[in-house]
Amino acid sequence: MVPRFLGSLVVAAAATAALTALSSAAAADGGLQVHPGMEIRQGSTVCTLGFVDPVARIAYSAGHCRGNGTVTDRDGRFIGVVATARDNTPDGTVVRTDQVISDYETIALAPDVTVSTVLPGGRNLVVDPIAQLVVGQPICHFGVVTGETCGAVERVNNGWFTMNNGVVSQKGDSGGPVYTLGPGGTAVMMGLFNSTWGQLPAAVSWQATGQQLRADTGATLLNAAATP
Repeated sequence: MVPRFLGSLVVAAAATAALTALSSAAAADGGLQVHPGMEIRQGSTVCTLGFVDPVARIAYSAGHCRGNGTVTDRDGRFIGVVATARDNTPDGTVVRTDQVISDYETIALAPDVTVSTVLPGGRNLVVDPIAQLVVGQPICHFGVVTGETCGAVERVNNGWFTMNNGVVSQKGDSGGPVYTLGPGGTAVMMGLFNSTWGQLPAAVSWQATGQQLRADTGATLLNAAATP
């Protein structure tokens, strides 16, 4: 078992029909761009956007960020609404390494926001369907509080993994992208940041998130359209 350091709120998912009515707020702002690694707010909760699918116009973050309702940027500008979410992050002090953890939400983006797949540091965040997690491989995480930190995969568990050797995180980084550095200056998506267990930052793998999304909705994650 691994002791848990940061708390997590377990929430239920519900779709909302408010997207069209609220999109006028985005239209009024004009030029609002949604991209991975940006700060998002759901009520009083601050999180990090993990991934943006420019084809389906769906964004991803952690389900424990709230799991329902409207989503804004740091300035309160409307970017979309939560469509689906799941979070079974244990609410205690420890987690078994064989325990399955699901923690994601999908955000239906407002029609008037522009979409980018570029991280704040300039790397294009892409998906490689055959990318595999391996203990010891280099890994990076971007959060709105800690920025980009890099280290290595410490252990691969049941759909989630822990990191060490330089990866750090603070409250507000939840949902942020976890990635390896790919060819041509790209970043290859590997997971969504979940929490910190003991001294080990942890993320739910992108592959496991895709499997859970298919089970919940029948939808699939972006793959070949953003493959490096």
